[in-house]
Amino acid sequence: MTRPLIAIIGRPNVGKSTLFNRLAGERLAVVDEVPGTTRDRLVAEAEWRGVSFDIVDTGGIDPSALSRGEPLSVGSAEYIAHIRSQAEIAVRDADAIIFMVDVESGITPADQEVAGLLRRLQRHVEGERWPPVVLAVNRCDNPQRRDEAQVFHELGMGDPIPISALHGRGTGDLLDALVQRLPHPPEEIPSAEIQEEETGLQVAIVGRPNVGKSSLLNRLLGEERVIVSPIPGTTRDAVDTYLEYEGTPVTLIDTAGIRRRGRIEPGVEKYSVLRALKAMERAEVVLLLIDATEGVTNQDAHIAGMILEKFKSVITLVNKWDLIPKDAYTLDEYGLHVREALKFLDYVPLLFISAKTGLRVGKILPLALQIQEERLRRIPTGELNRLLRKALNIHPPPTRKGKRLRVYYASQVRTAPPTFLFHVNDPELVHFTYKRFLENQIRSEYGFLGTPIRLSFRKRGKAAG
Repeated sequence: MTRPLIAIIGRPNVGKSTLFNRLAGERLAVVDEVPGTTRDRLVAEAEWRGVSFDIVDTGGIDPSALSRGEPLSVGSAEYIAHIRSQAEIAVRDADAIIFMVDVESGITPADQEVAGLLRRLQRHVEGERWPPVVLAVNRCDNPQRRDEAQVFHELGMGDPIPISALHGRGTGDLLDALVQRLPHPPEEIPSAEIQEEETGLQVAIVGRPNVGKSSLLNRLLGEERVIVSPIPGTTRDAVDTYLEYEGTPVTLIDTAGIRRRGRIEPGVEKYSVLRALKAMERAEVVLLLIDATEGVTNQDAHIAGMILEKFKSVITLVNKWDLIPKDAYTLDEYGLHVREALKFLDYVPLLFISAKTGLRVGKILPLALQIQEERLRRIPTGELNRLLRKALNIHPPPTRKGKRLRVYYASQVRTAPPTFLFHVNDPELVHFTYKRFLENQIRSEYGFLGTPIRLSFRKRGKAAG
């Protein structure tokens, strides 16, 4: 089950990025006094009172800035048209919304318009879940300002919660209100329908804009099921398409392009990236598309890192291979280039394809099913410990600060992704190089093609937490 999602919205320069940083526990967003500074969508994990959730930072909403003739920061004017789409997608995708205002400015026309927009959307979302809205009044740094925050009752968005995002005051009350309003996870009720869904395979297609994701989906389906366009960013939503392949139900999830940080525009495109990340989270196997004509870019590596952080299985696809001039060495040389750029995905299969011509596209779904089997593989404890003893003989555990690491036994505690628990005398003695050695030994014996594996180390005798 995915974590609840909380979106922070409001007009420019009310402190959204500062609040995001505060709730995320670190400085993840650029903070600047110039309105409209936030240009890239940021998502961070947070936790409060045992409840984990994702926070989304957004660009400022100012519906009336153009009509009022106010000066805008460079590049902001063209974003105003996306405000309705941004709010609509926030309503439909978020589990809760923080509507942020500023006590120093009082209630501005922009605040009133944002509140009105939320209320109008609420009336039009018939028969669908409406995410609760928590009104946060920022820059309440003293008792007088906290009293002044009560005037925001006029917005009709419930009780205002006075906070200081910069100093952290009132953020506990804000988080309490949010957690109370988040939807409770549904009870796990076994049913044939749920079990059938869980036995299928969810495959997300991700990559930078214009690398051919929608074209690949159409080629996989053999029909035009989604819009294909050469314009980067055409696909705005995550689109689920269902098919059956060799008796296995498969869900293909096409997503919007993930742009380089600093190039993600506010509004609908921001939330398109959010949907791509959410799609990635609910998939088991992710198809990472790379444009052969451009090579592996820093953004490709960034997306690959996000996939790895979510412990998803991966197939790397180099698309538009039909456009590359070739000789006898091209394939091997390009393969080395990809492997060098994505060193942390050395266990991932690599295919050179053309969504346009169909080159090697027929190999993708069989490979995805094979990888899913690897993802669900469970190693018997006896076999795993025989492998462990062999590995310890090949490369005895290292000594750190005069103390030698001792590895007593191991077991696989879960699948999807495969997770192995090693019982040791002191987890702090496990160097990352030895951890990598043990992972390589497991892979050399059992493969786990395209699938990340987790290694956890626990002091022997410590109760499971």
